[in-house]
Amino acid sequence: MKVFDNTTKNIFLASWVSINQSETSEDRGTQLGRPVSKSYWNILQPLKQRVDSIQVRDRQLAHRLCKLIPSQCPFERDVKLFGKTLFHIPPMCKLNPLYEEVVGLRFRALCYLADECGEDVSQYC
Repeated sequence: MKVFDNTTKNIFLASWVSINQSETSEDRGTQLGRPVSKSYWNILQPLKQRVDSIQVRDRQLAHRLCKLIPSQCPFERDVKLFGKTLFHIPPMCKLNPLYEEVVGLRFRALCYLADECGEDVSQYC
């Protein structure tokens, strides 16, 4: 007996369904039962755009950025006692609202050093 004979041969395709705009405006204001402050995100948007617009065109600036911005989250830890893990502290970096922009800035600095300057960037990895 083959497994293929007992499996469902019908394939169901899912599609996007359009919902009325009035229904979606009520749902956007909450996330996991908590209201999302729109003004909070609007305040950070110019700062996010400012970090994204930084052009890395200087070797010293690129080296400084690669040294200052860590490659991994420094807060993630396993707390051990006598060789057994008691608990794990998750990385808190992703809670930072500017995390993606800062990591992108570090990546641009690494790419500048590797591509434009021809330097070995393995010391920053």
